[in-house]
Amino acid sequence: MVQATVKRLASGSLALGALMASIAAIAPPSSLNPGLPPALAQSTVDEATTIRVYEQASPAVVAINTRTGGGSGSIIDASGLILTNAHVVGRDRVVTVRLSDGRTFEGDVVGYGQDRLDLAAVRLRGNPTGLPTVPIAPLNSVRVGQSAFAIGSPFGLQGTLTVGIISRIDTERNVIQTDAAINPGNSGGPLLNSSGQLIGVNTSIFTTGNSGGNVGIGFAIPTDVVQTFLASVRSGTATATAPTSRTNREPAAIAAGAVVQGRLDDSSNVLPDGSFYNPYRFEGQAGQTITIDMSSQDVDSYLILLAPDRDDFSIQDDDSGGSLNARISTQLPYTGSYLILANTVSQGEAGSYQLRLSQGGGNGQAPARPSGVGLRQQGALGPGDRTLQDGSYYQEFTFQGRAGQTVLIRLESPDFDTYLIVVDDARNRLGENDDASPDTTNSQLAVQLPRNGTYSVLVNSFQPGERGRYLLTVE
Repeated sequence: MVQATVKRLASGSLALGALMASIAAIAPPSSLNPGLPPALAQSTVDEATTIRVYEQASPAVVAINTRTGGGSGSIIDASGLILTNAHVVGRDRVVTVRLSDGRTFEGDVVGYGQDRLDLAAVRLRGNPTGLPTVPIAPLNSVRVGQSAFAIGSPFGLQGTLTVGIISRIDTERNVIQTDAAINPGNSGGPLLNSSGQLIGVNTSIFTTGNSGGNVGIGFAIPTDVVQTFLASVRSGTATATAPTSRTNREPAAIAAGAVVQGRLDDSSNVLPDGSFYNPYRFEGQAGQTITIDMSSQDVDSYLILLAPDRDDFSIQDDDSGGSLNARISTQLPYTGSYLILANTVSQGEAGSYQLRLSQGGGNGQAPARPSGVGLRQQGALGPGDRTLQDGSYYQEFTFQGRAGQTVLIRLESPDFDTYLIVVDDARNRLGENDDASPDTTNSQLAVQLPRNGTYSVLVNSFQPGERGRYLLTVE
């Protein structure tokens, strides 16, 4: 409707001002419009903040040792209740806990996360009192682009601090992605905000080689899950049964044209939500179009495509392959290594699958439109995402384009009234749309790209607070 569109465009101009402020915090100054006011320049973590966070939180971060390994943990009450990962304590019912001041206690494992949730609680013996604690951040307070601080014992080096940002919030998997360096031994330790509050429990990393080291993709369990788990521990209802041990399977190499037969089960890796996954690695070229198909008669397939050391690239798919099958077809934005995670929709699903990596649009055939971008993204918009000034949620995705190329962008949702915004790499707005036609709440834009480079699509809603599933395609 014309009136609604005009009203939205007016508020959208104001909203984009707030958007630039939020983006400025994560974009390098060279990528910002030089005409923006100084208040929108990049915000970096100053040295004083880093020191303050470390001095405030590190006394309450502990090292945990078991018969077979160890990790980190956070003291979350002064009487000695410690939060960590289930895979850190393993099947040991008694662990050794070393405080930052050098004192050592034995601790009893008093609860595990249910349904493969990678959390555990340890109660220190000896009835200690007055211990330092890590406060837990308020729910829904985490935002993409904010500073993140990880403290733990990587490779046994207790009290190590690393700094990064929140790279992504996966609302479907309910995990936080960060580029703060997380290595073996960080597991179970806190991910903190700039106020020194716990915003997540560091639980896993993705690696591309045999060293097991960090490559810029780490995951943490967010506070809403943590609070629910702690409530069950304090009420005595937490399960006392240790979950199946988590493996650390390295990514297997896969090449274009290859077909792999695999199986998801207890020998697979486990995401923080309790779902099995097997990782694969391939080398890609910028501009190359690839298609990944995962098919199964045993499990509801779910595909995740990531680029190590790149915070702005992640594609997930559930049903694009039809039935229980998943498919991702996209044009790669970078030259280098990519990770494919063969995963399932629900936790604990086990069974056989087939994974195919094809050059072009699938089955080894070139795409019908080789000049197309080929971005297809399914997701969910809602709490945990960034918001514009009008209170509407949004997520941002990037694609590579060429000067003069025309791209067709569609945003569909069965749950909310969609809104599309497209900007170039200088944050100049190229277009926005509310309704593709008067009788639909889906959005559509045809944009002729002015230059070679990176462009961003903002998945947004027409009304503040709207949430739900969506499908974004750029072709």
